[in-house]
Amino acid sequence: MTDDAAVVVAGGGLAGLVAARHLAAAGADVTLFEAREDVGGRVRTRTVDGFTLDRGFQVLFGAYPAVKRELDLDALDLRRFDPGAVIARPGERSTLADPLRSPGDAVESLFNREVTVSDKLRTLALRQDLAGRTEAEIFARPDAPIREYLRDWGFSPKYLRNFVAPFYGGITLDRSLSTSKRVFEYTFKALSEGTIGVPAAGMGAIPEQLADRARSAGAEVVPDEAVETVDADRSAHSGGSASRTDAVTVTTADRTVAADAVVVATDPKAASDLTDAPGIPTRGRGCVTQYYSLDRGLDVGPRLLLNAGDQAPNTVVPLTAAAPEYGDGDRELLNATFLGTEALGRDAEDLFEETRETLSAWFPERRFDDLALVGTDRVPFAQFDQPPGVHDDLPSARAPDGSVYLAGDYTAWSSIQGALRSGREAAGAVVADLDLDAA
Repeated sequence: MTDDAAVVVAGGGLAGLVAARHLAAAGADVTLFEAREDVGGRVRTRTVDGFTLDRGFQVLFGAYPAVKRELDLDALDLRRFDPGAVIARPGERSTLADPLRSPGDAVESLFNREVTVSDKLRTLALRQDLAGRTEAEIFARPDAPIREYLRDWGFSPKYLRNFVAPFYGGITLDRSLSTSKRVFEYTFKALSEGTIGVPAAGMGAIPEQLADRARSAGAEVVPDEAVETVDADRSAHSGGSASRTDAVTVTTADRTVAADAVVVATDPKAASDLTDAPGIPTRGRGCVTQYYSLDRGLDVGPRLLLNAGDQAPNTVVPLTAAAPEYGDGDRELLNATFLGTEALGRDAEDLFEETRETLSAWFPERRFDDLALVGTDRVPFAQFDQPPGVHDDLPSARAPDGSVYLAGDYTAWSSIQGALRSGREAAGAVVADLDLDAA
């Protein structure tokens, strides 16, 4: 089968958009159905009172291989955060930066009392150890919780408590550091080798660019129409299982479509319901992100503030210090992230007041009467839970029966890297099974 193969993609998140683009480039007749009015999945941006608000605090790791491969970073016009972070507690703030990538902060980082000198030396050794390892190599190694892994490296409890817990609490939504060390290793490597930032127009510019590329390759992107069922034809096989060359029937609220293959790129729960594929992780980690405006910035530069004195909020980020375009032209924009299920049930005004009290404690030299709440995002499923060993049992792109395939970070690891990579891998599996021309 080499011509006019019809492929349906269910879901317009990052993975689905990448899959649609590569399938169309390989010559398939691709239709992508997205349940919402616009694409993006968990990566979305809205405008409120002139402020740019992403759905939860998200950043783009510029060193991720799939990011370099699938995105035009110049066109995204990235606004970058400085390496390192500001460790904050009541009455005290201190900078901890990478001396190799931020030499201007080397002296302050060297004398930072929140971590020990041996911790700083071990950080450089860890960086060197991971520098030559690929993503595949890191995820193939034996696993352990982040906390245990760093203790084995000899890092002090002070370092784990004051820096790693809040910093990686923001990345893994798990301040307890019980997440797989593989996630730590690969993101640590990426942070050491590249920058993190946000597009000037918001994180939603990423799926918009991917959708434009998919359309340019020939894919049709249909918004506001969800795939309701996916039926792989098992009738021709006495064993009850469908072949990779059998047709698949897809139904939406508006139509029934016969396809040669279907790529299911929905959220994990919907993917499990549509395919019955084993191993799709449906247990997630959630958070609440609030956005605030204020008249004057925090004067810490484009750097994350880590809460070393408490757990709520876990981080505060001066967004307009990195991306002035996120502001309304007059006032600065901050966000704060609260972790866990308990935060999801808290009143927005209570969270706002807690952030005001925290900032007042961190910056006793100023008042925060001008702080105003702009928006609150409650994200019950920001990423799937990633305890040690979880990646060994994740489903592959070919996990479903018949000509049905999976694309989503839940086939790799919970990250933009995982989502983008999975879309390409799902497209590659379809191209091979349908004997299309590889894109």
